[in-house]
Amino acid sequence: MEDKLSVKILNHPVVKHNLSIIRDKNSDCERFKNALKRITYSLIYEATTCLPTVKKDIETPVGKALCDVFDTNAQLIIAPILRAGMIFCEVAQELLPFANVHHIGMYRDEETLEPVWYYDKRKEIKEDKDKVFVLLLDPMLATGNSAVDAVENFISKGVKEENIIFVSLISSPEGIKRLTSAYSKVEIITACLDERLNSKGYIVPGLGDAGDRIYNTLD
Repeated sequence: MEDKLSVKILNHPVVKHNLSIIRDKNSDCERFKNALKRITYSLIYEATTCLPTVKKDIETPVGKALCDVFDTNAQLIIAPILRAGMIFCEVAQELLPFANVHHIGMYRDEETLEPVWYYDKRKEIKEDKDKVFVLLLDPMLATGNSAVDAVENFISKGVKEENIIFVSLISSPEGIKRLTSAYSKVEIITACLDERLNSKGYIVPGLGDAGDRIYNTLD
């Protein structure tokens, strides 16, 4: 199932252990969020390996060092899909404080399973699109419909497909296929590829509704 050119599935004991915590229906909100944040650091580290760097001379207490630093001429956009994507955003902003945050608001119509847009707040995108990079953040890549819409949103603004990285916690085979079929150059970084979708469009075995578990809004 994994397309090695466009899909990276993390395979690390720390990630696997914390996945077991967030899958557990008995994990409370605090335990769930803490485990998810620990996984998110690994996801963001992996997703940012493509970012351009330049050399810079740095004065240390005992001499000079030629260091790699982020290219300030590049624009990095962190784009969480509300609301569950916001917990990814917190970690991404901590690691990448210079990035612009572009909030994407959409929810899934439970009958059609299609995304419904309600918000699109962004900073002006630079003219040099070769140096614009987007991290799309959404814990669950389920049907892939929201992911495809979000990618199209940035491509329509001139962002290059190969400069868009989709970061998810858990993905379904159906979601991977939907996104890679529509945009084969978009890289997908995910912590786990699960078995399938059920009839309601939820990932199995999954972890339930990520937003409800993050924000403690379960019935």
